[in-house]
Amino acid sequence: MYKEILITRDEREGRAAVLEDGVLSEFLIAREERQVGSIYKGRVANVLPGMNAAFVDLGLERNGFLCADDAAAHLGEEASASLKNVNIKDMLKVDQEVIVQVVKEAVGTKGARITSYVTMPGRYLVLLPSASYTGVSRRVEDEKERERLRQIAEKAKPDGMGVIVRTSAVGRSAEELERELKFLVRSWNRVQKISKRRRAPAILHQELALIDKIVRDILHTDVNRLVIDNAEEHAKVIERLEVTAPKMIERVFLYNHDVPLFEFYGIDQEIENALSRKVWLESGGYLIIDRTEALWAIDVNTGKYIGKTASLADTILKTNLEAVREICRQLRLRDIGGIIIVDFIDMESASDRRRLLSEVVEELKKDRTRTHLVGMTELGLVQLTRKREGKDLDLVLREECPYCTGRGRLLSPGTVALRIRRDILKRTATEDTEAVFVEMHPRVGKDFLGQDGEDLQALEQHLECAVYVKVSEDFHQEDYVIELGRRKDMARKIEKLTMGQKAEVYLEEGFGSNSRSATAVMNGNLVEALNLGDRVGDIVELRISDINAAVPKATLIR
Repeated sequence: MYKEILITRDEREGRAAVLEDGVLSEFLIAREERQVGSIYKGRVANVLPGMNAAFVDLGLERNGFLCADDAAAHLGEEASASLKNVNIKDMLKVDQEVIVQVVKEAVGTKGARITSYVTMPGRYLVLLPSASYTGVSRRVEDEKERERLRQIAEKAKPDGMGVIVRTSAVGRSAEELERELKFLVRSWNRVQKISKRRRAPAILHQELALIDKIVRDILHTDVNRLVIDNAEEHAKVIERLEVTAPKMIERVFLYNHDVPLFEFYGIDQEIENALSRKVWLESGGYLIIDRTEALWAIDVNTGKYIGKTASLADTILKTNLEAVREICRQLRLRDIGGIIIVDFIDMESASDRRRLLSEVVEELKKDRTRTHLVGMTELGLVQLTRKREGKDLDLVLREECPYCTGRGRLLSPGTVALRIRRDILKRTATEDTEAVFVEMHPRVGKDFLGQDGEDLQALEQHLECAVYVKVSEDFHQEDYVIELGRRKDMARKIEKLTMGQKAEVYLEEGFGSNSRSATAVMNGNLVEALNLGDRVGDIVELRISDINAAVPKATLIR
C-alpha cells in the first residue's frame, strides 16, 4: 500500500490528509488548541457522591469531569488499587488541587473527561508516571520482538514508573528507545516543577500541535511521502526528524506550486463528500450514515447494483463486503466515536455472516484509534465501539442548523400555509379590520394562494375583507408576517404589477405536481409563468399578460 500524508497550513488553520493508494482515509484539522493530552493543575469544584464523580475547575469554559476510577492516582499505585471501589468523597474534597490530563474533548454541554492517571506519549514509548506497569502494544504480533521490546523497556524505565511500547518501536534499537524514555522522563519532571510554581487552575503541559502529532503518531516507516506546502513547517519537520528518525527525512517534500495542495490532490471535494449523509459504493450500492444523541447508525443498501451472477446471495455478500471496507474508512475519515450500529443487507448463510465479521476485524486493524467489534445481534445488526477522544469531523466543520434546531427537517410549505390561515382566522375573530397583509416565502405562497388563487379567494369570502399577499425569498420557509389594518394602508405594502411589465426571473415549480406552468416572483408578487413547466430551474425574461386574475399571468419573452 502506498501511503502519503499531505499537510497544508495558513494563518487560521492547519489541515492534514492521509491517503492510502490515493484514497483519503484520515483527515485532521486544527483551528484551536487541542485539549486531549494536555495536563492541568485543577481545583475540585464539586464532589458528587451520587455520581461517584467530581467536577474539576481547569480554567476552561466548562469544568472537567473526573470519575472515581480515574481519581486515585495521586494516592500512589498501591493505595489507588485498594480504593478501586471506594466512593469519590473518600478520595477528593472541594478546593483540593489535583494534576489531571484530558482524555476526551468537551463536546456540546459536556465538559472534558479527565483522569489523574497521566501519560506522556512519545514516538515509540508512552511513559506512565503513576504506574509501574510494562506493556507492549497488542499490534506487535511477533513474540520474539514483543519479548525483546519488553526487556528493553523493563530495564530502562525508572523505579515507580511504567512504560507502554508502541507499535512504531518494532525494529528500533535499545539506544533509540532509551533516549526517548529519558526525554519523556525529563518532560514529566518539568511538568512537576511547573506544578509547584503555579496555582490551580493552570495548564502544565500543552498537547503537541497538529504537525508535531503527525510526526509523532503517523509518520512511521509505512509512510512513503510527506508533502507540506508551508516552508516554515517543512523546516520544523526536518528539524524534528533529525533527532527522532533521520532516515525519514528523504521522504519529506516541500510543495511549492500555484495550485493549492489540497486542490491538486482533490482533497477538498473528498472532505465535502465526508459530510454527506449518503455515501456511494463503487458497485452502485450506498451507505446512509446518521447520528443520534446516543449512537451512530449506518444502513447498507444495494442501490443500483444488481450483480453479475444469477445468485442474489452473491450480490448481497459482495455489496456487504464492499460496505465493510467503506464503513471502516468512513469511521477513520469522519473520526466517528462511541457506539456504531450497522444494518447490513440480510444474509441467510451463516458462513457469509462469519466472512462478513472476519472482514470487519481485518479492516479495523488499519485504525489507529481503539475500535472493537462487539458482535452481531439476532436481528443481524453489527455492533461496534470506537474510542471517542475529541470532536468528530461533522462537529468540527458544521454547527446545528438554527432553523430546524438539529432536526434536519422543516415544516412543509402546505403545513406553514395552513398555519398562516389559522393565525389569520384567530386574529380576525377578535379584531375588527378592513384588510389583512401577509408576507411569506414563495414556496409557502403557492400553497396559500392555491391553484388560480382559489384558496385565497375562499379565505377573503370567509373573512369578508381583502387579503394582500407578498412573497420574499428573504423569508425562511417557516417564517411569516401578518398585519391587520385599513385597506388602503395594507394595499400600499404591495407593489402592483402592470400589463406588459417585464422582468428577468428564476422559474420555480408550478401550482400542483401536474401543472404545465411554472411560477416566479416579480416585485414581491407570485406570478404564473404560462406553459413553462419544462423550464423550471432556468432564468428567463417574462412579460405580464394578465393582471385581473387572482394570480397574475406572465408569458415568455426569451
